[in-house]
This record gives sequence, structure tokens and C-alpha cells, in this order.
Amino acid sequence: MALTTRTDRRPSMASTFWQSTVGKKIVMGVTGLIMIGYLVVHMVANAKIFFGPEEFNAYGHWLRVMGAPVLHHEWGLWGARVILLTSVILHGVSAYQLSRRDIKARPEKYVHSKPRMSYATRTMRWGGVILGLFIVWHVLDLTTGTVHSGGFQEGHPYQNVVDTFSTWYGNVIYIVAMLAMGMHVRHGFWSAAQSLGAGNRSRDRAFKALANGLAIVLTVGFISVPVGVMTGVVS
Repeated sequence: MALTTRTDRRPSMASTFWQSTVGKKIVMGVTGLIMIGYLVVHMVANAKIFFGPEEFNAYGHWLRVMGAPVLHHEWGLWGARVILLTSVILHGVSAYQLSRRDIKARPEKYVHSKPRMSYATRTMRWGGVILGLFIVWHVLDLTTGTVHSGGFQEGHPYQNVVDTFSTWYGNVIYIVAMLAMGMHVRHGFWSAAQSLGAGNRSRDRAFKALANGLAIVLTVGFISVPVGVMTGVVS
């Protein structure tokens, strides 16, 4: 009788979940909500710039010591960065793989677009690419100072922000990215509700209204900072 060393292993629940289309949509929904939560907090914090350099710089300092004395210097900040980066990666990978599955399922392109497909839906993929590139630029500009336009000053975020938005290209990059973000949030929030089972016909209108309102508030809130620098309100 022949012996075999092969063992048939059943895939784990986590692997089965990740490989399924429903699982990837749930991952996209959860990570999307994490990022939206971050955007809301980040937008509110950005508004501190209108109260002057002392308050804005104090907020920048607090980010590095939050959780003290329990947490070491910047541990809380790096914890938040790891969670956010993980969410971005999982969100992007899920979106790409779902897109590939959709292409394989429907290999021939449609001659006509779906009549009810919104502009935000049609541009979700490109919007994601724009946002991904913007995140890299934003980190290199205001976190590491690698591509910063002025003399980057560690611990002086107010002046660094003013330097960035004192250049035409800094304003263009940021505003275009924030417009893409608003459209991404508008469609993504509603899609997340559907993927996580919160949406139905009776709630559909309410979720769409909430998605529209959230997208507008975030877009206006973020764009107000470069506009404030351009108009001299922030200087």
C-alpha cells in the first residue's frame, strides 16, 4: 500500500472570508468607515489653524505625546498611523481584486454606460489612485519635509502648512485631491452601508443624503485651509 505525505488542509475561516466577494466588500466597508472617521477628526483638527500658530502647534505637539504618561513619546501617534496605513492597504487591495473579478466576469466592455450610474461611481477607481498618490505627497511634504517647498521646521506645523499653501502647485494638488476625496466619500459611505447590511430601501434615501452631506462638509472643511492661506486669513 502506497504511503502519502500529503495532507488535505481546509482553508481557515479568515482565508475563506478574505477570498469571498462578500468578505472583500465587508473589508472595504469597514476600512472605509475607519478612514472616514479619521478624515472627520483630521478636518476638525485642521480648523485649529484659524485660531493662530500657538494653538495649531500645540495640537501638533499633543499628537506626539497623546497617551502619556502611559504611552512613550509618539507611541500613540504611531499606533494611529499603523491602523490607518493598514486600513488604506486593505481597502486598496480589496478594491483592486474586486475590480479584477468584475472584469473577468464581464470581459467585454459595455457599449453604453448604465444610465443611473453617477459621476462619482464612474470615477471611484481613478479617485482612489489620485488619493493614493496624494497621501504619499502629503506625507513627504508635511510629515518628513522631503518635498516641502520652504524650510521645513520640525515641531512647527503652522508655518509648514502656510509654506505649502503659499505655492500654486501646493494648492492645486491639495484642492484636486480633496475634490476627489469628497466624491470618493460620497459613493463609498453609501456603498459601505450596503456592504455592512445597514442599508435597505426604506433607509436608502437617508443614507444617500447623509453621504452627500458628509462629502460636502469634508470637502469644504479641508479646502478652507488653503483658501485661508491664499486669502491671507491664515498667514
